[in-house]
Amino acid sequence: MIKIGIVVGSTRPGRRGDQVARWVHERAARRTDAEFEVIDLADHPLPHLEEPPTANPGQYADERTRAWAEAIGACDGFVVVTPEYNHSMPGALKNAIDHIHAEWRDKAAGFVSYGGVGGARAVEQLRLVCGALQVADVSPQVTLALATEFEDFTVFKPGAYNVAALDTLLDHVVAWSAALAPLRNGDAEAEIRAQIGLIIEGLRAKDLEVLKRVYAPDVVSFDVEPPLQHVGLDAKLANWAKVFTFFEKVDYEVRDLTLTVSTDLAVGHGFGRVSGTLHDGTAVEGMWVRATFCFGKVDGTWMIVHDQASVPFDMATGRGVADLEP
Repeated sequence: MIKIGIVVGSTRPGRRGDQVARWVHERAARRTDAEFEVIDLADHPLPHLEEPPTANPGQYADERTRAWAEAIGACDGFVVVTPEYNHSMPGALKNAIDHIHAEWRDKAAGFVSYGGVGGARAVEQLRLVCGALQVADVSPQVTLALATEFEDFTVFKPGAYNVAALDTLLDHVVAWSAALAPLRNGDAEAEIRAQIGLIIEGLRAKDLEVLKRVYAPDVVSFDVEPPLQHVGLDAKLANWAKVFTFFEKVDYEVRDLTLTVSTDLAVGHGFGRVSGTLHDGTAVEGMWVRATFCFGKVDGTWMIVHDQASVPFDMATGRGVADLEP
């Protein structure tokens, strides 16, 4: 399901944004076409931009940046709740936007703004920033004037007419977030193929720590040898460790890998072969097996939640056929 982050764009003491975000979330939670989560900048105390390299590659040195990137990366679109400060957005919001890059790309955003003129000029600036980040900013907008929508300029009490405007905004954000999914999935496919690459790297290096980064903690694995299944990360790694006891050198190949990717689930199928050199120097070609990989998002990272290796069998004898080539 599409996930929309409701970003609270101000961290200033006495801010009104948390009240507005609650209103947005309460209305959005009635929908069944997406899930919504409030992402509060106050929960992500980022320093003034200190990342040493550019944010474009999506690699971040600071753990605070990584946590922020994880929260934003898990979303398919955004509703940004922002005040207007001096004809623009808050500095904390711009700083948070600039800390990351890839996590914004190919997603949709809508704006709920508040201020002396409804925060309209802050959104003008945000729309320019969205263009640079390849974020599709939707046209409908909710503007909330301090004089009419806040009692004593402090307590948020929106007029009922704002509900229709908010519903229209949410309609557009959800629709555009869904429409942009094929572009986001292109990035997801590259990430998943990189994870498959880690399997190859880990096996060739006989390094369980590398392999550990690929599998979910509760992975369920069906292999070609007993038992019927390996449940959990420890069992999966123990099975690979067993392979290492047979081989002095290990190799692993994957052919014809095809991936189907959705928002939070991906399925791949292809052919895999473990080969190598035994401790006595004997070269072993191994056998090609049919390989299926199921990936899910775990803390924002694509990880294998289920995999299966299988061989066809001869109907007459009931024996596996292990000498086929893909």
